[in-house]
Amino acid sequence: MAETAEQRASGGRLLSGTLWNALGRGLPLILALALTPVLVHQMGIDRWGLFTLALALVGVFGVFDLGVGAALTRALAARATAHREVDSSELAGAAITALALVSGVIAAGAFAFVPVLVERVLNTPSALQQEAVAAFRLLCVAAPLVVINAALWGALAAHQRFREANLVTIPVATFYYLGPVLVLMAWQSLVGVILALLACRVANTICYWVLARRDLPGLRPTLPRWAVVGPLLRMGGWMSASGILTQALLYADRFLIGALLTLSAVAFYATPLDLVMRMWILPVAVAQALMPAMAAAYSTHQAETAGLLRRGALLMLAVVLPACVVLVATGPWLLRLWLGPEFAAGGGQVLRILAVGIFFSCASFAPAALLDAIGRPDVNAKWQLAQAALFLPLSALLLVRFGIEGAAAAWAARCAADVAGRLYFAGRLYPAARDAARALALPMAAGGAGLAALLPFSGIGWLAVVSLLAVAVFGVAALRALTPAERRDARVLLRRPWRIKAVLRGEPA
Repeated sequence: MAETAEQRASGGRLLSGTLWNALGRGLPLILALALTPVLVHQMGIDRWGLFTLALALVGVFGVFDLGVGAALTRALAARATAHREVDSSELAGAAITALALVSGVIAAGAFAFVPVLVERVLNTPSALQQEAVAAFRLLCVAAPLVVINAALWGALAAHQRFREANLVTIPVATFYYLGPVLVLMAWQSLVGVILALLACRVANTICYWVLARRDLPGLRPTLPRWAVVGPLLRMGGWMSASGILTQALLYADRFLIGALLTLSAVAFYATPLDLVMRMWILPVAVAQALMPAMAAAYSTHQAETAGLLRRGALLMLAVVLPACVVLVATGPWLLRLWLGPEFAAGGGQVLRILAVGIFFSCASFAPAALLDAIGRPDVNAKWQLAQAALFLPLSALLLVRFGIEGAAAAWAARCAADVAGRLYFAGRLYPAARDAARALALPMAAGGAGLAALLPFSGIGWLAVVSLLAVAVFGVAALRALTPAERRDARVLLRRPWRIKAVLRGEPA
């Protein structure tokens, strides 16, 4: 029985999807951090270097998803409440087949190029060349599974099967890191490590396929027709362009610093940036739950869709603000504890400034999800292109004038402009969301101003006082952005936190 748009857009469904997505991403990440020293010790530096390049190649193959996974989520979510299972199955089957064919051709070309890459492009020791060629070729065989899994995840996300998908993802992703450790105990070879990763990819594909067929019983490989996959490729192309521009903007500052300053300055800037970017795991988890719910509801249930934008953004802000406060207040001390006094002196203030920017960056995922859901991913991509034209020159100017702290300030300013612009476009292109976008302005401004107010202070006493004030002011502003019913539910949950189980089932608090 098809679910109603109201059920799919409920606050409980949003919270449940967010929690499962966060677990699916967070638990394997923790395990990866814990096992990294073990793998480095087992492999040795040269094999570890090849292994990191292998993982990077997996990430590169993800680009050949062409945004179809996200576009498929939107298209299937729009059909999920309309009893169009047959159309949905054909669409998903054609999309998966098209991606498999395209990625297969690319993987075949990469398979042929591997010896040149290993022996001529990379500075691979002669003793490891044969092993590296075999391992990288195995990786090419597995490459199509990367994009197929992205499309299958899109189908599961469209039907909000986050619990089932992540219950599969967590053990498979766990073995993705644990498997190589176990293999290396018996076989000191990169080939064995890649075989373990290949087994994980195959297991992931099989599990996702079985789960997807519950909602798409007719799902099977289907000869792709342009009339079916063309709209997905057009929309996916814009989504893919947006993702590529996001990555380009993230890494452009590093190349500017390397060109205008020194490599040590790059390290002092890039390390704090990589640290604050870890917080993206939280808004990504929310956005993955938001987009299919918005896509299912936006055309017929505008008030519910606007409520999703408001609640999703507030959830992102409330979750990341405490972490941002800690980073702004204790950034230099944390870097000293983690990497030593040299990094604390060189990158401590950079970390504090970037932590202000990441607060706004996390909030931008909510309006970006709405623009994708209503079929306007082109706006996201064009807005990022406009940001590049404005803020890259500004970053270079502030970098020359103030050093890497100036580049960090430009990055934080761009993040604030990014979320402001996305909210403006969301309200303009989807008028029902205009009031929700306005309601978000006050808590975002309060949180950002509170974080910025911490920057001039260094004493523990003042930092503690200003931190508490910043959180309190944001809390008041966030409560004002909630509806009376939502405030009532929040008070109930504060008094009876066990009622969260009822909320996750879609019941009132």
